[in-house]
Amino acid sequence: MIEKLGVIGGGAWGTALAQVAAAGGPTLLWARESEVVESVNASHENKVFLPGIALNSAIEATSNLTDLDQCDALLVVTPAQHMRAVLSGLTRTGKPLILCAKGMEEATTRLMHEVAQEEQPDAPIAVLSGPTFAHEVAGGLPAAVTLAVGDEKVGEALRARIASPFFRPYLCDDVVGAEIGGAVKNVLAIACGVVEGKRLGLNARAALISRGFAEMTRFGVARGARFETLAGLSGLGDLVLTCSSTSSRNFSLGKGLGEGRKADELLADRKTVAEGAFTAPVLNRAAREAGVDMPIVAAVCALLAGEASVEKVVERLLARPLKSEGG
Repeated sequence: MIEKLGVIGGGAWGTALAQVAAAGGPTLLWARESEVVESVNASHENKVFLPGIALNSAIEATSNLTDLDQCDALLVVTPAQHMRAVLSGLTRTGKPLILCAKGMEEATTRLMHEVAQEEQPDAPIAVLSGPTFAHEVAGGLPAAVTLAVGDEKVGEALRARIASPFFRPYLCDDVVGAEIGGAVKNVLAIACGVVEGKRLGLNARAALISRGFAEMTRFGVARGARFETLAGLSGLGDLVLTCSSTSSRNFSLGKGLGEGRKADELLADRKTVAEGAFTAPVLNRAAREAGVDMPIVAAVCALLAGEASVEKVVERLLARPLKSEGG
């Protein structure tokens, strides 16, 4: 039985997931920032990353990783590029790890579950992903997510611990598909933000989401994902959400690019991480290595690297050869 849950990462999403977990029992939130720990413990609020949300009193915060040894399972909500370092610092207890970061490791192009298997080889690995904004989840608004895990019994135990009438996890065993959907949609959200910032219209955004989903599917299937997973909550569902709102950090980044601001300037202003900015070049490299055509992803890379203007990138995309929709 899973009683006490640990959450690694005191940002907005980690805090929101701690709020979800606390509805079912005691929850320990690990944060790197001492001001987050103090705020959560003293006033039941994360004033740094999720201000204005009253947190469940069942949440306790700590900055000591070894305190997590007392937990029965861990939700790992650190940014993708820090996942390996955090996992290597954990005690090897063999307890389930639920990975909540969306991205690929820069040095290796590995997905997060592959990193976790290397650093915590005895731990059952699950992936939680789907269309969720932290402030809505923490505020108790309805949300549904994919909980992907190879071991059905582990999945059922984890689902029972975190599910509520307002937070509905749907089980699947396609861990690769759940991860790829989350990683690719972040990059595509930047592209949709560019469309918004450049005022190219809703028709263009709808076309980009559709063609972006085709890219996601091509890459996912090439890496062993199932189409049904990519068409579900962790793929298409998350893509639609993050490509449609400035509440998405990636969409907001793209909107700034579309308005003519520089990537370095936009990223320097951020207190939170726009994962798509780090995933884009890794995904582009992995796609080339797999022989998968992902022109929208390549366009986002060119913008982020300052290799082409928005106008030039749009011109290149619109000048691509016309072909059948399935291509």
